[in-house]
Amino acid sequence: MSKNNIVVYFSDQQRPDTIGCYGQPLDITPNLDKIAKEGVLFENAFSPQPVCGPCRAIFQTGKYATDTGCFRNSIALPTNSKTIAHYLEENDYETAYVGKWHLASTGDLEAEPYQDYQTIAIPKELRGGYSGYWRASDLLEFTSDGYGGYVFDENNNKCEFEGYRCDCITDYALDFIKDYNKEKPFMLFLSHIEPHHQNNANHYQGPIGSKEKYKDFTLPKDLEVLGGNASEEYPDYLGQCNSLDKNLGRIIDQLKSKGIYENTVIIYVSDHGSHFNTRNKDNHLNGYDDYKRTCHDSALKVPLIISGGPFKQSKVIKDLVSTESLAKTLLSIADIDVSDKMIGENLLDVVNNVNKERENEVYAQISESRVGRCIRTSRYLYSVYAENINGGEKASSDSYLDDYLYDMEKDPYPSSVKLNVLVIPLLYP
Repeated sequence: MSKNNIVVYFSDQQRPDTIGCYGQPLDITPNLDKIAKEGVLFENAFSPQPVCGPCRAIFQTGKYATDTGCFRNSIALPTNSKTIAHYLEENDYETAYVGKWHLASTGDLEAEPYQDYQTIAIPKELRGGYSGYWRASDLLEFTSDGYGGYVFDENNNKCEFEGYRCDCITDYALDFIKDYNKEKPFMLFLSHIEPHHQNNANHYQGPIGSKEKYKDFTLPKDLEVLGGNASEEYPDYLGQCNSLDKNLGRIIDQLKSKGIYENTVIIYVSDHGSHFNTRNKDNHLNGYDDYKRTCHDSALKVPLIISGGPFKQSKVIKDLVSTESLAKTLLSIADIDVSDKMIGENLLDVVNNVNKERENEVYAQISESRVGRCIRTSRYLYSVYAENINGGEKASSDSYLDDYLYDMEKDPYPSSVKLNVLVIPLLYP
């Protein structure tokens, strides 16, 4: 039997409650809701690192950001890192990458980089093993805004686009699928920036008309009770999420047109959520507003839906899972067993309830806002931080202070009440 094709449909800074099957009351995501019914919906998926670059490093390597050294933004993925692209190409897969990379430039956090590929072409040695089709830029938010910009192809040619960015980036992915005529399987990694805010405007840029179309929104309870800027930004945020869904529908239609939908696995996931400036108010980074970098569910909880192949099971998984497992899981779909060379677990084992004694908890590293670690169980959230250490300058510490302890059943939208006990979590990487 031939191996499955794999499409990773990757959003940026998306809360799961923007999606119908996660409880969104407005009609935002009909395409995603449909494949969730066909496949597996992970109801409680959490990011292992709620920052763009570090989380991408984990997804590509299956190693903690502290192991690769990419513990914050503006640190390039080391060229000796073995990634999912390397494994796949070694096992006769074609790979393609489209969209935001965020793993090539290096420099001081939020300062002028000294290895600067933010707005120029990324050389092949910094593309993480993707040797084929390439339509990407390191920081897509720096080479584009909501309605135009550019990326680069595999030969370093600039590819300019006009129109709503989510549509145009999807066009490049569609071109790859449409023209693909090789007998071997492929893995397409489509990395959108939506629904991330546009950095230079500090504003979520939905398609024109989003504010009117989604004016009857209902804020998630945490955003309602904790403040922040969601009341102004949420309609555009939902507009971006709806655009992601429409373009997912275009990908599905193209797969069906090629006759390969039935042997393609689609993974829909985001790097982290958004707390809309409701957290880290006492610890803003260099004066700019913050949307992630915290242990709370608003930043850590993400959508995760896998459909097709062995995941075509029409299941909802309520167990807590970490998206640190995506690299290992993706490779298992390609029949590649990496065993303990990668962190996490094969999520198909969770779906099939293979490990009867599995711990129902997840772990995350927090950086940039602090050097922090947290454990999330089905009921409790416990977080620690390293005192007097800048989270943008150091990856870890030998000792930590208690930071937060929440009973999520009694306090599902917790306020920022700190603990004050010194601990030494020797088991935290």
